[in-house]
Amino acid sequence: MNSDKSGESLRGLVIPGFANAHSHAFHRALRGRTHGDRGSFWTWRELMYQVAGRLDPDSYFTLAKAVYGEMALAGITTVGEFHYLHHGPDGVPYADPNAMGHALIAAAREAGIRITLLDAVYLTAGVEGKPLEGVQRRFGDGSYDGWFERFEQLHGGDGVKIGAALHSVRAAPADGMATFAQRTGGLPVHVHLSEQPAENEACRNVHGCSPAELLDAMGVWQPTTTAVHATHLSTADLGILGDGQYICFCPTTERDLADGIGPARALADAGATLTLGSDSHAMIDIFEEARGVELDERLATRQRGHFTAAELLTAATSAGHASLGWSDTGEIAAGRRADLVAVSLDSVRTAGTDPAGLIFAATAADVTDVIVDGRRIVTDGRHRSIDVPAALRDAIAGVLS
Repeated sequence: MNSDKSGESLRGLVIPGFANAHSHAFHRALRGRTHGDRGSFWTWRELMYQVAGRLDPDSYFTLAKAVYGEMALAGITTVGEFHYLHHGPDGVPYADPNAMGHALIAAAREAGIRITLLDAVYLTAGVEGKPLEGVQRRFGDGSYDGWFERFEQLHGGDGVKIGAALHSVRAAPADGMATFAQRTGGLPVHVHLSEQPAENEACRNVHGCSPAELLDAMGVWQPTTTAVHATHLSTADLGILGDGQYICFCPTTERDLADGIGPARALADAGATLTLGSDSHAMIDIFEEARGVELDERLATRQRGHFTAAELLTAATSAGHASLGWSDTGEIAAGRRADLVAVSLDSVRTAGTDPAGLIFAATAADVTDVIVDGRRIVTDGRHRSIDVPAALRDAIAGVLS
């Protein structure tokens, strides 16, 4: 038994707060809705664009608050929000050009968790430079200069860090990458990388190299850069990313979209640092993301024992926080932020389980209490200020109706 600074006891196994290093909050509205006619990436994408076209700052705040409330219930104390839903549905900026980003920041604050807002460059609809059309127009700023101008107006506050992102080599033209890398040096920078083979093929057709090689040539890979997915990599790519990069795996989304199984162990052995994200929120459960890294490796290799429980917990906590710019949390230690997550040891999933192997048995439903920066956010499995199931139901119905 442990106690927080209020003196209230924490029962069960107490672990550091989780970092969700890759989130698209609005994708939560898609859960369970993209599997008709067996589902495909393209049926998923069609509905994703429908949802993206309907949100405004108020409805995005309402939805994101509920989603971040769900994250709090799952023991997530910091989220990395990969944000590209910038402008109005017709591509015209709001009076506050960062109204959508500021809505996400306000939502995280209301839900009681920290946020690193990773504001993304999204300028083209393909590696060959096809212009944005339809709902994609609200993602773009016209040029890198337009993005920089808006980005510099973002403001955060307590519990907030501002980072940057290149959406992908499909959406971020190569001719501005080097300047982007220079102007965002030292910030958390995230980029979708090699999620599908078609991305690699298109990049080779246009640039004669892989996405990882292109970003390397442009100076994008820095100590604070994270590659998200990194699913389809060459031997050369492994060498580039193994030179100290963060790699964010999102197994439940990669599984849901049939993206494939990334080379997690090979990347770790090469020197990369693994982190975890729930991405499209097919589920929000960092325990499942963590063990998914190991279990997917078992399926791919037909061998067990690629990652220890301690390695997976590090990916879920301190490594994920560091990749989002929070180097002072992710561990229970003097001088660290007071982020504590209590996990039940007597649920039907965890009863009789060796606590050392809890990451292979527990789910988000076993999180009972969550403390963020010394403040209790979740007690006995309930959020202290949000009726999360009702908030999710109402927010999603408001978007889809």
